Amino acid sequence: MAQQPQRKEAPRGEEQSSPRPAASHPTAASAASAANAAPAHPEPDERIVLIDGSNVAHSSEGEKPRLANILVVADKLREEGMEPIIVADAALRHQIDDRGAYEKLVDDGKIKQAPAGTDADYFILSFARELGASVLSNDRYRDRIAKYPEVEDRIIRYMIVADEVVLERRTKRRKD
Repeated sequence: MAQQPQRKEAPRGEEQSSPRPAASHPTAASAASAANAAPAHPEPDERIVLIDGSNVAHSSEGEKPRLANILVVADKLREEGMEPIIVADAALRHQIDDRGAYEKLVDDGKIKQAPAGTDADYFILSFARELGASVLSNDRYRDRIAKYPEVEDRIIRYMIVADEVVLERRTKRRKD
């Protein structure tokens, strides 16, 4: 019985050389140019909406931040067939009007709280990018939006009057 020639294994982390140079291989060339291009972002998913919980809670002028604002906005999004994800600054727990109910929602994972000492805006915009989600907020994110241009056209503005929510959606935003 003839013995099969043994295939030499490449050490871990190293690839075996191929008979053709990688640059001449069309798939390798495509991969190399894709690696140099801007990172790909998922297609927008209109069902997922990140709620800027701190912005929404503070939207009642002259009042203490209201948990009811966050809840009524989340309910409105669900009524419209969307999946809300609430993200808030850690400081909101010290300012909110119904601290006990707020803490329970955080403990139950219904409100995602940014780590203390960080800015929730970074997490909201980063998750919006990663998930292809929209963002519900009246914040213009002027200090961060340049790094997240794909999110800018997916920001949903809102108003709450007498616990009723009206959402504004535009296909393109006005430039200030």
